[in-house]
This record gives sequence, C-alpha cells and structure tokens, in this order.
Amino acid sequence: MKKILVANRGEIAIRVMRTAKKMGIKTVAIFSEADRNAPHVRYADEAVCVGPPPSAESYLLGSKIISEAKKLGVDGIHPGYGFLSENAEFAEEVENNNITFIGPGSKAIRIMGSKLAAKEAVKKYDIPMVPGIDKAITDIEQAKIIAATIGFPILIKASAGGGGKGMRIVEREKDLESQMKMAIGEATAAFGDGSVFIEKYVTSPRHIEIQVLADKHGTILHFFERECSVQRRHQKVVEEAPSSVLTPEMRNAMGEAAVNVARSCDYVGAGTVEFLLDADHNFYFLEMNTRLQVEHPVTELITGVDLVRLQIEVARGEKLKLKQSDLKIEGHALELRVYAEDPTNDFLPSVGTLETYRLPEGDGIRVDNGFEEGMEIPIYYDPMLSKLITFGINRELAIDKMIQAIENYKVEGVETTLPFGKFVCEHPAFRSGDFDTHFVKNYFSGDALKKGTKEEEKLAALIALKHYLKDKSKLRLPNS
Repeated sequence: MKKILVANRGEIAIRVMRTAKKMGIKTVAIFSEADRNAPHVRYADEAVCVGPPPSAESYLLGSKIISEAKKLGVDGIHPGYGFLSENAEFAEEVENNNITFIGPGSKAIRIMGSKLAAKEAVKKYDIPMVPGIDKAITDIEQAKIIAATIGFPILIKASAGGGGKGMRIVEREKDLESQMKMAIGEATAAFGDGSVFIEKYVTSPRHIEIQVLADKHGTILHFFERECSVQRRHQKVVEEAPSSVLTPEMRNAMGEAAVNVARSCDYVGAGTVEFLLDADHNFYFLEMNTRLQVEHPVTELITGVDLVRLQIEVARGEKLKLKQSDLKIEGHALELRVYAEDPTNDFLPSVGTLETYRLPEGDGIRVDNGFEEGMEIPIYYDPMLSKLITFGINRELAIDKMIQAIENYKVEGVETTLPFGKFVCEHPAFRSGDFDTHFVKNYFSGDALKKGTKEEEKLAALIALKHYLKDKSKLRLPNS
C-alpha cells in the first residue's frame, strides 16, 4: 500500500495521515470549498476538492471520492469516523474498484449498522442483552403490551443510526404513543429508516465500551475498555481508560463478550463494542461501532499501540503480531472533546473566528487538533475543534494533568467545552468514580459554570491586587 486517501477532514484526517507518513505511505486529502485552507489539506502530500461546503455535496459523495482516488492512483481509503465510515455501500464500492477499504467488510457494517440485526447475530454467543423486543415495531397497542411486560421506564430506540437520534425514554404509559411517533419520525428523518424497538431502560447506566481489532487470519483481540459515561444529548464529551469500576474479572468477561460480537459478523479491522453497565455492575450488549472511535487515543496511551497502524497492516492482509497475553494496561488516560459549543447555553454550537488559539504542551499531554489561529468555524460540520488527551501513572494524576492542560489551552473568539471539562474533572462525583450517564443532568448547569467563572475571576483579581501591593511596598525611590 503506497498511497492512502483519507475520506474525512479535521483532526481525524491529520491523525490518520500522521501514521501513514511514519509508515512511508503517501497521503491524499479531500476537502470541500469551505475547507480549502484547512490544516489537513496542507498536511497531505496531495489534495483534491470534492465539492461545495455542505457535506451532502462533498464529504458524503462516495462515488466522486472513489473516482478521484482512482485518478490519483490510490491503493487504500481510510474513512476516519463519521461521514462514510459506516456506509456499507461505500465500503463495497471501494472494494469493487480494486481499492482497499481500511475498515471492516460491508457485511459486518450492514449487520452491526442495524441494532436489530446485531442483536440477532450475537444471540448464539449468549451475550447479555437488555430485556426487550428484538424486532421492529410500529403498532402502538402492541408496544403498550410489550412495555407493560418488561415494565416502565422503557427506552424506544431507532434500529439504524445513533447519536441519540430516534431515542426516547418513556416513564408512563400515557406518554408512550406520542413519544413513539416522535421517535419514528426522527429516525425516518435522520436515517431514512423509521424502524424502532423497545427495551427496558436501565436507570443508572454507565457506558463502557471495548476496543477490538481483528485480522483476516482469524485472530481477534480486545484492547480493554473505555469509560464514556459523561455525555450531553446522548453524545460523549469526556472519556477515559481504564474504567474506575471494572474488576479484572469483569474486564475479562466484557472483553470475551466483545470478541464474540466481532466473531458473530466475521469482523475485520478496528471496531468498538458498546455495553451498558447497571448499578449492580451487570453488563448488557448495546451496539457495535464498525470504525475507529473518536476516543481511540486513550486506548493507545494505556496499551502503547498505534491503532491506525494496526488498521493499515490488517487491511494489507498482514497477521496481527500481538497476542492477547501481550496486552497490558499501563497508567491512565483521559480525553476531552473540545467542541466549539457554549456549555452555559445548553451546549449550542458557537460560531466565529479563532482569534486566539494556542494549544497546551507538556509531558503526558496530547492534542489531536484540526484547527489553527485565525480560522473560522464552519457551520456545515460537527463543531469539534480537537481532542485533548492526558496521561498519568494513575487516574488522579491524569485528571490533575487534564485540569492543567485545560488552563493552558487558550481560545478566544468562540465558546468551547474546555470550562465544562474542568468542571467535570474538579467535581467530587467524577473524581470519586461514582457517576453514570446522568452526570450532566444531575450535577451540571450553565449557571453553575458561570458562577464558578465569576468566582475564579474575582480570585484572580484579588491575587493580582495582592502582588501589586507587595511589589509597591518594595519599591524605593533613589535619593535626589
């Protein structure tokens, strides 16, 4: 494999290209007209414009991207995450054009892309699943019977897609009909598929996922877990590895279950198996993401592996050189997704120009970044600027390093999730490890953040005044 096209943008495009260059592989960037001057375009060896700013007219044009790849003599296409990364038709079209898709086969993407099909596939491996119905449903009266059987609260979920779309928590029967119609409508609009199913709602869940990687020779490994319970709108913001609550026995059991999920669909490449962990530490299979995850760096830091390198080696047909017994957890890693969002205003996107943009540096600090000072935040795409990752020999040190890194990350011109990340890291519930996916609902508010910021400003002013008075008292004028 001599040349790879990265069918993505921003920090993940640069992340993939960085490893490819280390492997001596040439890189091709794609870009929309809005991203013409973006860092990932300059970082690549070659770059090609694929259309106007809207992603539907550029980054989602699979056939056009493949056509450009063929013109440039590309051997492999890495989809990153988002956009076309879990599009089975795109993966199949890439392969049909004699280009290597650096990801799983289209069969695995199709099976795991449908939560219902995924549940069916893993059944024979006796993997724990949340009580509920494992087929699509649209009939309200039937839904009421099912809900009464498994008991409220229940969760209505879209079979296709993710990111919280088509998902509704229903606590009372009288709300079932309206919530189900909303879920079906939202799923249809977002994914073109209105299929929904019903399962028991786990009231105090933790979101634990297992990183897996499989080669074409039958080897499937797991790279331990990531804790992803700090979320807003069902989307992760803070992730860490390892989890503070898993025992070695639970870790092994979840790892084996994740390997079996991969085995159930003949998986090849890097993927992530997601589980819910209830208050009694029972785990349940949730879904599989058939791509590299946003939060993969925390796994890389605690295991010492380069997951992108392994993806490329597997795609080239190489055997995994690692064995499960070779993998060990060393230290602790934490990641904050730095979004251009205003956490004091319900995390709404914050558009503007990065008037100041300086990244933190230091031992144990990694920033996977896609922006630079002076750039505008495009309104067309996900508002993530970067991923801030810290590593320490233990969880406490990793958290302290994250607080320090946040303080040294200078951004002016837009609001970001940096203050929220600091709030999380300083909160007693997070520091103790006693939290779940309701962390934001239970502990966070915009007002609390504003209050904390004002108190910090007041303290800084008092410290500055103290230093000023101290310096003034030392000042002695020379005799005239």
